[in-house]
Amino acid sequence: MSRLDEFNSEPADAAVEALRGCNAAPRFAAGLVAGRPFPDADTLVRRAGEVARALPWDEVQMALAAHPRIGDRVEGSSAEAQASRREQGSMGGADDDTRAAIVAGNREYEERFGHVYLIRAAGRSPDEMLAELRRRLTNDEDAERAEVVEQLAQITELRVRGLVS
Repeated sequence: MSRLDEFNSEPADAAVEALRGCNAAPRFAAGLVAGRPFPDADTLVRRAGEVARALPWDEVQMALAAHPRIGDRVEGSSAEAQASRREQGSMGGADDDTRAAIVAGNREYEERFGHVYLIRAAGRSPDEMLAELRRRLTNDEDAERAEVVEQLAQITELRVRGLVS
């Protein structure tokens, strides 16, 4: 039985629990589980992105609360912690100046926007993440919320694909 078949057939509460590690917003897991069974992983991942992009801001904030800061050493064995460590793997190679700039940028970002700086870290270098952080600090509130939702959706899609691949 494939991991997708297992996801499609497992009890709803088990599927919801598995999905919480992909996106902690309550409506996300409920919305995805309600759409089972999915014919293939691509359809599931596409739907995960749609659900994530449609979340109201209060639910996005719940999802953000589960994400560590870029550059933080993530502790714990939860699915969320394991995913964050994998996704932020490139930060291990960051030089001291870049790491310090990201720490300072995280602080400035949180003071400005009131939540953690969220970026799809997978496939990005520390320098790319820092450049994006600096660019996004110039956003207004609405533009930044749109970017946060898109980054959350991309992270969610990657994690859901990992769940069933």
